[in-house]
Amino acid sequence: MNKLVLTAALTLSLGLAQAQQASTPVTTPAAPSAVATGALPIPPAPAPKVSKAWVLMDYATGQVLAGENIDMQLEPASITKVMTSYVIAAELAKGKLKATDQVMMSENAWKSGGAGTDGSYSGFEVNKTAPLEQMEKGMVVQSGNDAAIALAEHVAGSEEAFAQLMNAHAQRIGMKNSHFENATGLSAPGHISSARDLALLGRALIHDYPQAYSYNKIKEFTVGPITQPNRNLLLWRDASVDGIKTGHHSAAGYCLMASALRGDQRLISVVLGDTSEVQRAVDSQALLNWGFRFFEAHKLYEPGKAITTQKVWKGATDTVQIGVAEPLVISVPRGRYDSLKPTMEMPQMLEGPIKKGQVLGKVKVMLDGKQVAEAPLVAMQEVERAGFFKRLWHSLLLWWKSV
Repeated sequence: MNKLVLTAALTLSLGLAQAQQASTPVTTPAAPSAVATGALPIPPAPAPKVSKAWVLMDYATGQVLAGENIDMQLEPASITKVMTSYVIAAELAKGKLKATDQVMMSENAWKSGGAGTDGSYSGFEVNKTAPLEQMEKGMVVQSGNDAAIALAEHVAGSEEAFAQLMNAHAQRIGMKNSHFENATGLSAPGHISSARDLALLGRALIHDYPQAYSYNKIKEFTVGPITQPNRNLLLWRDASVDGIKTGHHSAAGYCLMASALRGDQRLISVVLGDTSEVQRAVDSQALLNWGFRFFEAHKLYEPGKAITTQKVWKGATDTVQIGVAEPLVISVPRGRYDSLKPTMEMPQMLEGPIKKGQVLGKVKVMLDGKQVAEAPLVAMQEVERAGFFKRLWHSLLLWWKSV
């Protein structure tokens, strides 16, 4: 395949995209039913007054909508358990674990994180087992430190070994300011993260393992005679909130990673080092409301719908339809939809054979000269290799075009 890249610039005018280069036609998203007449002025985000760091992130793109000290390294407290959930979900997806696995509540897990400690605990009996799925819910809903340690021991043999898995996943997700020493979030030297990193982690869990993420919206969970509520107060205050995780200890203060889905738009907020359980909920709610009020989500492209049709050389068929593998949803300031400028980057020449789903290029979306979204472009159907005589003919044509 020729490595030269052709960039086709597109413009969105009143919601209708028009190709600037006729040689690269593109089917573009339809306009909203009611196009805004002008952009709303966006007031500053309601910054938490006493927290150490905070961020509001668009889930679809990973774009930071607002924040302060977003890369400051701080103790994440029990928000750490979102990474513990992520590692467990990854191991389940690989078939290395089963939801029905019997997980032992070891003496170490009980002594380090059980009822005799000052932290949150689940209540599973020491030296007895419980199904992995139940143990995980005890960790997620009740923020049980004992359950987190027991799960870490079950997965990796020890909490120390489990932390190595956590750090490997953190690196892959792109958490550049994070390092994990344990599965609980209890204070430990070198156990750090940042507001941006934690938002990226929440985004990864929602996208990669929605079943594991769904545990975060459970409002209460019972182990034996003990029923404990989820400490995320927003689950009771805002029906659009479906997670994610609270955290607290003396060094970290009160922390909350929250996420809400309204229509096609999802936002993630992280508040670190707040002053109380109530205040972290108030601050998070204000950030989410601000984001939904002044930004709007648009589904630009959907899987199964061609964005463009490109010529194929030396293929059994002469063209291939190209689209996206996953929906491309973007959040933009309200009233700015018609200012979006997509650009499509494709090889100057495509040659058969081409497999269905093969990545052939990418589409970028720009706003005011800044990239706000990107997605790979894939072949929507297979193009088999042409026969000998057609390949020979196309080779002659290509040679003629090059001289």
